[in-house]
Amino acid sequence: MTGPATTPARLSPRGLAAATAAFAIWGLFPVYLHPLHEVPAIQVIAHRITWSCVFILVWLSVRGELSRLTSTLGKPQLVAPLTVTALLISCNWLVYVWSVTHEHIVDTSLGYYINPLMNVVLGVLVLHERLNRAQWVAVSLAAAAVLYLAVLAGRPPWIALALAVSFSLYGLLRKVISVDALPGLATETLLLLPLALGYLAWCQANGSGALTHSGPGIAALLIGSGLVTAIPLFLFAYGARALPYSTLGVLQYIAPSLQLVCGVYLFHESFGTRRAAGFALIWLALLIYAADGLLRAHGARRAAAS
Repeated sequence: MTGPATTPARLSPRGLAAATAAFAIWGLFPVYLHPLHEVPAIQVIAHRITWSCVFILVWLSVRGELSRLTSTLGKPQLVAPLTVTALLISCNWLVYVWSVTHEHIVDTSLGYYINPLMNVVLGVLVLHERLNRAQWVAVSLAAAAVLYLAVLAGRPPWIALALAVSFSLYGLLRKVISVDALPGLATETLLLLPLALGYLAWCQANGSGALTHSGPGIAALLIGSGLVTAIPLFLFAYGARALPYSTLGVLQYIAPSLQLVCGVYLFHESFGTRRAAGFALIWLALLIYAADGLLRAHGARRAAAS
């Protein structure tokens, strides 16, 4: 997803509602995915790619913007990096769906809590950005939390790290690729579509296709996964253009917070005191990071006004 084209000076109520709704949908996605626990994760992803592609193409057609897609597909300098981002986002989706359907929702929430701080690390390593003191403190606290959780579990938090790294790399590449959110996503899903359709055809041929062998409820959820993927992206794209980036940065914590609530209170995953202490370090790091971003944004607006 690309960042906002502009940084508005004031909050837009519609933009705030759209962005909040997008992050809420992403946060409650485990509730949607959980009934699909008997469907192989890779089959869920193949359906998600296929139906997302259908709905996004229909949306671009209704808006009369298919020319933006064909323009993107006609530029090899865009198609090549979008192939990489397509693979990254599909890997992210695969890890996420497998984790939710195998009772690791708390681990997914940790991944998306870590993600903003992973973006900071990539900014330093790849874009050679410089961190201020508050950002260094936040990153150090997050690293300490991950190390603590790894020692506590007896292994690194692979699910959280895989989600954070894949989505951070995806966001970094989409940041530097000169393409808007919807044409970019449409291109990514089109590039993945032959693989998805081929796999689904193979599943249908050998009798393991969930679309026709698991009842109408599962079929509806698989088809609807395209809408549940596309709608929050539309809402996010709208909100990103109507809100200050600092506000968007704070709102993004809605999603992992709701995921954590779903994992602990709806699906009764383990979340003892010692594990909560590791999350508390992450929350403290995010609080420092978000407060620093809001203060710097406020200072920039005051400087611009003066």
